[in-house]
Amino acid sequence: MPNGDKPIVKCSVSNCTYWGDKNVCNADLIMIDIDQHASRVYNAEFAGESFDTGHQDTAESSSATCCHTFKPKSS
Repeated sequence: MPNGDKPIVKCSVSNCTYWGDKNVCNADLIMIDIDQHASRVYNAEFAGESFDTGHQDTAESSSATCCHTFKPKSS
């Protein structure tokens, strides 16, 4: 992979703490879940630690998913 062993993840949410140059996500770990679990709270720091989801799901399309890694930038 071009970025060491981390995949390049593009994102369009510019007010996220992990927003980087050229829309690249700078989080060490990214958690994506289905919309059904959108309001679920995971007790973990979003970058650098693992998530404990305890479940597996399927999504019909990308629009049925959400990113739990989002954390608003500090003002």
